Amino acid sequence: MASSFHKAVDVCSGLLLLLCFLAVKSCAAQKYKSVNLGGWLVVEGWIKPSLFDTVPNKDLMDGAQIQLKSVKLGTYLVAEDGGGSKIAVNRNSASGWETFRIWRVKDGSYQLRVFNKQFVGAINGGGGIVNAVAATPSTWETFQIIRNPSNPNRVHIKVLNGMYMQAASQDQLTADLQGEPGWDDNAATFEMTIVKGMQGEYQLTNGLGSNKAQILNEHWNTFIKESDFSFLSQNGISAVRIPVGWWIASDPNPPAPFVGGSLKALDNAFSWAKNHNIKIIVTLHAAPGSQNGDEHSGSRDGYIEWDSQENIDKSLSVIDFLASRYANDRALLGIELLNEPRAPDIAIDKLITYYRNGYDNVRKHSSTAYVVMCNRIGPADPKELFQMNNGLTSTVVDVHYYNLFDDQKFKGMTVQQNIDYVNNDRASTLNSLVSANGPLIYVGEWTSEWEVQGASKSEYQRFGEAQLQVYGNASFGWAYWTYKNVQNHWSFQWMVQNQYLQL
Repeated sequence: MASSFHKAVDVCSGLLLLLCFLAVKSCAAQKYKSVNLGGWLVVEGWIKPSLFDTVPNKDLMDGAQIQLKSVKLGTYLVAEDGGGSKIAVNRNSASGWETFRIWRVKDGSYQLRVFNKQFVGAINGGGGIVNAVAATPSTWETFQIIRNPSNPNRVHIKVLNGMYMQAASQDQLTADLQGEPGWDDNAATFEMTIVKGMQGEYQLTNGLGSNKAQILNEHWNTFIKESDFSFLSQNGISAVRIPVGWWIASDPNPPAPFVGGSLKALDNAFSWAKNHNIKIIVTLHAAPGSQNGDEHSGSRDGYIEWDSQENIDKSLSVIDFLASRYANDRALLGIELLNEPRAPDIAIDKLITYYRNGYDNVRKHSSTAYVVMCNRIGPADPKELFQMNNGLTSTVVDVHYYNLFDDQKFKGMTVQQNIDYVNNDRASTLNSLVSANGPLIYVGEWTSEWEVQGASKSEYQRFGEAQLQVYGNASFGWAYWTYKNVQNHWSFQWMVQNQYLQL
């Protein structure tokens, strides 16, 4: 009888172990079909350009890169040695040292940052030489850029004491012209070329000012609504990835120029997610100092300065805030510690230290939420985060796959070559990551847009189908970039509604 009893216990124990194994296997095998809610809580102008319609002089927002050519001398302004020295006017062509990045103080009033990150300054507020030595800007580094009403690319630059900058010689730019210079070919008139601009949240809020920037609250209330969560759920989407900016942790009173309200919108998303059985990954897209220089990182001027200890500590505080706020919300799937840090600007050792500390911050509040770590973009080993994940639980490595942004690779590819690249190169890379006995793998961003011009609907369908098949093999799943976009093929909503993307 005792023997029978022990056999029964053994059978029960075996069944229990089997059930536990199956439960774990089922959990580990769960994959998420996701969509990014890009352009919502972190502004990206290319997703919704109309947000910038009312910004005055919107071609001279923060981060705009300009070059200035003396109309009298026919040569360009240059920060000698890239900065730390004088401003001369002796270059026949323009490149990095001849390019100045705008910091906008208010409409018409600006500061100019040079290649080595110093600021252009007029000594004693004007009356003498102009150099680029200040590490931080103040009143002497603040100027008015006055545009010719009939030719906005012709400008005068007025300094603090009311004098104007002039190129009297190629050797040295000075700020000593008194009186109104007029718009003829004089030493104070410069031809301004805008090389590129930026349209991110910093540019919008600083360009509009704190009062007008409240239009963002209307954007947050209308761009994504509960009906969108219903649409996603009805189309088989089980999770959303929501980009946020570091300033959300200070809501409702974030530091200038950002405005409050995005945290309330994120809270709404968690409520809608529960109503429609959708999970949420919150991703720190815009980190203090910018981790990649792109407008979606909240960058002011395109420089990458996240890796200072002050900015890293701020980022960790944001992760702690998000984890503490949403850890007990059943809609929370995971927290992504940083989106798209750029290699080689962000060193791998600093990133790994940050990821370990961020992991600990999440684990203080939740033992089950996934901790997502994004691979560096640029020249980086796709497995560079694997070793650090040893011994950690519920971790995910996020990889982003676009058949874009690399002219040498994708420019000129045919439809079939793009599809073959996904089926062969992407599949091979992804399979090597999934089979490496490391963390779960998540294709956190991909899209059906490509470099092919004039592709037909059926060709888009074939390209989308190839990506769905290949990225469906990722052990954690995939997320389309993005849900809404004025450019149709980037919009998951439009692609599904018009049957370009067939899940």
